Amino acid sequence: MPSACVVQSHAKVGLLSERLVVSASPAGDGKVEVLREIPIMDLDRLTIEETVSISSPALAELLRRGIPINILGANGRFLGSFLPAQNDHGQWRLRQYARTLDSAFALAIARRLISAKIYNQRRLIQRLAANRGSDAAPALHLLEGLLVQAGRATTIAELRGLEGASTARYFEAWAKFLPPEFPFERRSTRPPENPVNACISYGAVLLYAEMASFLHAHGLDPALGLLHVTEDGRWSLALDLIEPFRPVLVEALALDLFSHQILNAHHFEERNGGVFLATEGKKKFLLQYERRMERQFLSEAVGCRTTLRTELERQAGHYKAALDAPETFEPFVMN
Repeated sequence: MPSACVVQSHAKVGLLSERLVVSASPAGDGKVEVLREIPIMDLDRLTIEETVSISSPALAELLRRGIPINILGANGRFLGSFLPAQNDHGQWRLRQYARTLDSAFALAIARRLISAKIYNQRRLIQRLAANRGSDAAPALHLLEGLLVQAGRATTIAELRGLEGASTARYFEAWAKFLPPEFPFERRSTRPPENPVNACISYGAVLLYAEMASFLHAHGLDPALGLLHVTEDGRWSLALDLIEPFRPVLVEALALDLFSHQILNAHHFEERNGGVFLATEGKKKFLLQYERRMERQFLSEAVGCRTTLRTELERQAGHYKAALDAPETFEPFVMN
């Protein structure tokens, strides 16, 4: 169990010997039940929602073992993390700060990230069209052209424009593969306006939180962005590095959840002016998210069997190595 996610409202996470004990009153009648016991030795990360409480002994033991704890808000936003203390990466961070201000370095890395994202967008549409007998030739042709332009871009601003154009055309083609009862006209985030947007946002938040944790683990500052401007209140580098993974994980997963009727209208709720996954919907989403992250596949790029989670962490390591050798940076691309 690399990851554990606790979304049961008002659940409590405690420590018993070398196990986390999750308890709650599912019926809301005050009768507390143990929902699950999780051996800490099997755990790599823990995600909880803000209504879930965790005891100090449990928190301390997780940090002692180097296990990060991510906290999500009730609206699905990433609030922050508890991270193991690390103070042996000062020289790497000085190198990162200098490189972030190097315009040539920033452009080289950003160009590869956006090229990889557009490639993965095109590859996903290509696969969907082949599997479902649909004609996506116009979208594929346009994405191919934008991919070529991204490889030649001379400024970050130009790359942002190309990414925006590719994503708009990609979503237009992607939406045609959704069931008719779950239409998708445009991307909306705060708040998501429909179930499809709710799933895309929730998946992106999970991916963002994991990448931020991996960057911390590698001794990097996840706030120092290249494509996403460095600003207070977000991990801009984490947003940069997850760009190639969005089509492969977030959008592909959302499409499967609706196409295979794993999620339906009853798994969503309207609140705060938007549409969000309800508790049961989150549980189903998280189960499928974990399965997809841990499913092994043979990667043509790395030449061995791997998982999306392994590649996500590898991306953080590649970026760290690129601080000394930018030409070695290779973003994730799907087969």
